[in-house]
Amino acid sequence: MLSLSKLRLVVGFFLMGWLAVAAAASDVRIAGPEGGDVRRLAAAPDNPNRIFLGTSSGRLYVSEDRGQSWAVFAHLGEGFDYILDNIEIDPTDSKIMYVAAWSIEGHTGELFRSRDGGKSWASLPGIKGKSIRALGMAHSNSKVLVAGTLDGVYRSDDRGDSWKLISPAGHKDIRNIESIAIDPKDPNTVYAGTWHLAWKTQDGGKNWKLINRGMIDDSDVFSIIVDPNEPNVVFASACSGIYKSQTAGEIFQKVPGIPFSSRRTRVLKQDPNNPKIVYAGTTEGLWRTTDLGQTWKRVTSDKVIINDVLLNASDPNMVLLATDRTGVLMSKDGAKTFAASNRGYSHRQVATVLVDQKSPNRLYAGTLNDREAGGVFVSEDGGNRWQQISSGLGGNDVFQVRQDDQGNLYAATNGGLFKYSAKSKLWMKVVPARVAEKIRVADMDLNGNVWYIATSNGLFSSKNRGATWTPVAGIAKDRFIAVKSQGGITAAATNNKVYASTNGTSWQQVRIPLVSFISGMTLDANGFVWLNSPNGVYRQVSDGWEKARELPQEKVASLDFDRRSSSMIAITREANRVLVSNDGRNWRSVFNAGVPVRSIALTNDRVFAGTTFDGVMTVNYERNRHVAGSEPGGGND
Repeated sequence: MLSLSKLRLVVGFFLMGWLAVAAAASDVRIAGPEGGDVRRLAAAPDNPNRIFLGTSSGRLYVSEDRGQSWAVFAHLGEGFDYILDNIEIDPTDSKIMYVAAWSIEGHTGELFRSRDGGKSWASLPGIKGKSIRALGMAHSNSKVLVAGTLDGVYRSDDRGDSWKLISPAGHKDIRNIESIAIDPKDPNTVYAGTWHLAWKTQDGGKNWKLINRGMIDDSDVFSIIVDPNEPNVVFASACSGIYKSQTAGEIFQKVPGIPFSSRRTRVLKQDPNNPKIVYAGTTEGLWRTTDLGQTWKRVTSDKVIINDVLLNASDPNMVLLATDRTGVLMSKDGAKTFAASNRGYSHRQVATVLVDQKSPNRLYAGTLNDREAGGVFVSEDGGNRWQQISSGLGGNDVFQVRQDDQGNLYAATNGGLFKYSAKSKLWMKVVPARVAEKIRVADMDLNGNVWYIATSNGLFSSKNRGATWTPVAGIAKDRFIAVKSQGGITAAATNNKVYASTNGTSWQQVRIPLVSFISGMTLDANGFVWLNSPNGVYRQVSDGWEKARELPQEKVASLDFDRRSSSMIAITREANRVLVSNDGRNWRSVFNAGVPVRSIALTNDRVFAGTTFDGVMTVNYERNRHVAGSEPGGGND
């Protein structure tokens, strides 16, 4: 194997300068695209205009106008792995709030309490470390809280100051609690839905009874509600459908009218203005009954996945839905019609951000895990308003959005390479063309006379501006993660190999430093290879490799070269900082997002950051450049 230094044709000369930054925290804002996952909704009992929203990253949002606009309210926990599935507000004192959290990364969690309306929060020590999947407050005594965790049911009689396990310790069935309901008139009567059927206690947990008569045996019980006026009427939703009991759970009957495909009902809510009206939020839309479950009608599209339903006690026509991927949906006409209501709320995984090469106010964002609700978004005003342009992408994840030198737009996805037609407003698949095989495109380089894409099925090239693509000869069919061209050099990387070429025809494998695996690769302004790995960042020098020790001693999540500013950009993992360097040795922090960042795009006065949870974040900055040589070309890489 040859050293890349023997292949290199050094082109041009190095650009010197600094990127001076002044970015105050007040300049940072979440720009969108709006929408994303919403886990829970809860209204203040004394103020129906005030609504709280729980996310899957520890973020709590608030609306002061009945859900028409949103703002970040609090971040609970130290990291960003908390699912906020349960919010309870004391009806006797709305300043007392509880938010239950469970970690998506481990079997842990916390219960947070605020006594001042959310200005400050404390983790309750008596239940800290428990993965809390359900939380209930007794209507008859708001001091009584019941929490469902993975290891059982816990109860507090003093607003969370102390807790005790009220289900049998180590019980093989009363565990993995998914739902909790408390009898509205008797706080000692508690229902607990588990990943396998439901249980009931009538004496505060001294004795428990399996309540499964009429239920299919493999039912996961997601939600339980008890009629506030008729406590004998109990509804339970499960993976096998919806069940109704008129005997306080002694016998259940399966509710007819909802098809088998909608059987996964995540939430049940009873209308506080009319107990005969019950809403069922399923994985295939929202269903509504006006006769206590005898007949049902779907009132949304079957594409909507419902996580929660919020009904307004002061306005029977107002219905809010917490959904997967599509954010908050609002109805003002009693669930006859719904519209998105996400102004100020963005909870999206933005993998790529692109500033249009001709218009710096035009931005593109590609998202992950949003399926048909995601794809590619465009903003014409610097991120203030966004429009989805995803027709034809088939719900694929978008890893990169790039432009060629004529401004044509391409998207690298887990389902191939797509090209956008501005005329038809459709994405057309380019690779694989007319092939059933699904190819993941991780990276693309659309510079020069030869274009390249790094795919799960090898490295491909095109010599006719993307009209046709062929596998690159002389390179093994492997899973490529990156391909870059700069300074007369093209380099491509897998997780354990790097290949390079000076002419696009002959390729050589490059000897790399000893690392556990390669997580990223880029080229600097002169075509020198940089590698990112769990062992650190390495840059190529004339006689081999050296570790980039000038970078702060933080794990680097990603490393890239920005053509617009001719700058190296590093994103750190733990500190969530963005670092920029013009020479690869002197680094300056330009942005501390406070949240995990996945991608960066720069303009003359703005940083646009694609984040893991909060959509696109932006910050102002000032750039003073003292450039030796010509101004670098436009475009982002």
